[in-house]
Amino acid sequence: MQLKNPILGLCQQATFMLSAAKVDQCPDDDGFEVAFAGRSNAGKSSALNTLTHASLARTSKTPGRTQLLNFFKLDDDRRLVDLPGYGYAKVPIPLKQHWQRHLEAYLGSRESLKGLILMMDIRHPMTDFDLLMLDWAVASGMPMHILLTKADKLTYGAAKNTLLKVQSQIRKGWGEAVTIQLFSAPKRMGLEEAYTVLAGWMELADKGAETDA
Repeated sequence: MQLKNPILGLCQQATFMLSAAKVDQCPDDDGFEVAFAGRSNAGKSSALNTLTHASLARTSKTPGRTQLLNFFKLDDDRRLVDLPGYGYAKVPIPLKQHWQRHLEAYLGSRESLKGLILMMDIRHPMTDFDLLMLDWAVASGMPMHILLTKADKLTYGAAKNTLLKVQSQIRKGWGEAVTIQLFSAPKRMGLEEAYTVLAGWMELADKGAETDA
């Protein structure tokens, strides 16, 4: 038996909606929104593209290309949001400050934001940016799920050990509210777990039906 997750069909029909440089350029603040955040080299765009079976998010050999809030429509009520990458991009300081200001405004003001997916490169987890995002999510009561990306770069044993270590750090510092998993875009590892989280946040979890495998 397997659970047919309704988020799957929505992700497969995801389409680009708009890009916003400021909060007042965002879509109407209603429905359900899940945002994807991460350091610029954490594999955020690759993860988004794998989850949606499309090349929605622009990947680049130069990390930090996402400089706007990019919105992708799943249906009339549900959206995914690709947030600007931080900490690696070689961009002028004033532009970084602009991103920071508008990212904070977005995170702090969107009623439709139901959860935050944070990407961490499994080889370099818990950077200063990651700690800031964890602090913000827990302080504001925002659900957070972490994808330890590029898990295929390590052996399974080493990846599992890193997962347990980071999980322990998070529980000690931020409690039980934050969840975490292994993820690999090229190997399509961890997709089901990520879809389950998205479906729950977007209130689709109870609409699934069991089907014979």
